[in-house]
Amino acid sequence: MEWTTIVTRLAVSVVIGGLIGLERELGGKPAGFRTITLVCLGSTIFMMIGAELAVAGSDLGRIIAGVVTGIGFLGAGAIIRARGEVYGLTTAATIWLASGLGLAVGIGYYLLAIIASLFVLVVLRLLGIVEKALSKK
Repeated sequence: MEWTTIVTRLAVSVVIGGLIGLERELGGKPAGFRTITLVCLGSTIFMMIGAELAVAGSDLGRIIAGVVTGIGFLGAGAIIRARGEVYGLTTAATIWLASGLGLAVGIGYYLLAIIASLFVLVVLRLLGIVEKALSKK
């Protein structure tokens, strides 16, 4: 893989993860700017390595499954149950999605990752406003 491809994928990953992480940070959520950025970047790196190994005959599906499983454990750690209430599900889902976006960038699906990131930001920001309005009623 050429260095320009490496730098481009890593940069796109940091920007996408950073924007989503910034939204979470501004909302005062536990997994914010750095966490979401690092999840996205890490997933991009694993996918890039996996794609290179796949050329040599390794199973890319197993690498993806390993990343998804590992991120699942990280997301599970973000979920808290207190006083009969469950907190952190959106944070866990955001961690999971950031990983998926990183995997997409890592394999070179920039358009998919960018469009999906916009959808994630809409869901987090706009649907959060709708959710708060509905809970007041």
